[in-house]
Amino acid sequence: MSLQLTILGCHSATPRVNAHPTAQYLEINNSHFLIDCGEGTQRQMRKYKVGFAKINHIFISHLHGDHFFGLIGLISTFGILNREKELHIYGPKGIKEVTNLQLKVSKTYSKFDVIFHELTSKNSELIFEDDKVSVSTIPLNHRVYTNGFLFREKAAARKLHIENVQQYPEIQTCDYHHIKAGKDVVLESGEIIKNEELTLPPAKTKSYAFCSDTLYKEDIVPIIKGVDLLYHEATFLSDREDLAKKTKHSTAKQAAQIASQADVNQLVIGHYSSRYKNIELFKEEAEKIFPKVTLAEAGKKIFL
Repeated sequence: MSLQLTILGCHSATPRVNAHPTAQYLEINNSHFLIDCGEGTQRQMRKYKVGFAKINHIFISHLHGDHFFGLIGLISTFGILNREKELHIYGPKGIKEVTNLQLKVSKTYSKFDVIFHELTSKNSELIFEDDKVSVSTIPLNHRVYTNGFLFREKAAARKLHIENVQQYPEIQTCDYHHIKAGKDVVLESGEIIKNEELTLPPAKTKSYAFCSDTLYKEDIVPIIKGVDLLYHEATFLSDREDLAKKTKHSTAKQAAQIASQADVNQLVIGHYSSRYKNIELFKEEAEKIFPKVTLAEAGKKIFL
């Protein structure tokens, strides 16, 4: 089990020379996801060596430009690269219309299907699941309909404790599948060998919560309770809490309060306003509430 998050962009509003809008690349349990796709995301992907072919699922939090203006360019590049695998895009209702319109007008040709999963619910819902990972929405409160996303690994099968297994000659290789699935073994004598004696527990599963643009919103706490890694926007410091409320954003202090209430293991903050030239101030403010804070920066990789 493993989790690696690569920050591709972490600033708010318009792109600048060294300030790229929101985009993240998540590798979790050998699955690969792109989260938000601000302008220039594909250039950041190339810069930080993110494999284009690995991306089959893209999650867009909301339809403000700094979170999805890079999507049409990325889809177009997939076409140039002769992609054939289908691409799944999850985002607010309207994302299909705006993307298809751009593809039509630009006469972009592709051999692959783009499948849209449009979201409208104001409650948390499961939107993706396979045998490795599940993804659920985290309803947020912004100026337009917005969701965060909760990624959870699924538990792997238990591992054989081969030294213990070999103590019972009656156990054959063909029995291993059932043992790893959690079943006990019944010997010919009728003796029951408990599964716990024959196996080792799998590695602990990992979880990641991405909370994009949002007003301070305490009711997300039960959804993200105990996650290993939380990204929460922190557009402003507390000196501009009035502006955060007006624009439906959060401060670094408020992000830390959510992390503390949710008892997460680690907090990452980003989406900094251009008003601030020293982002270390965000870390200093958040650490007064929650000790394990990491600043999002383009190119930063976080491993769990």
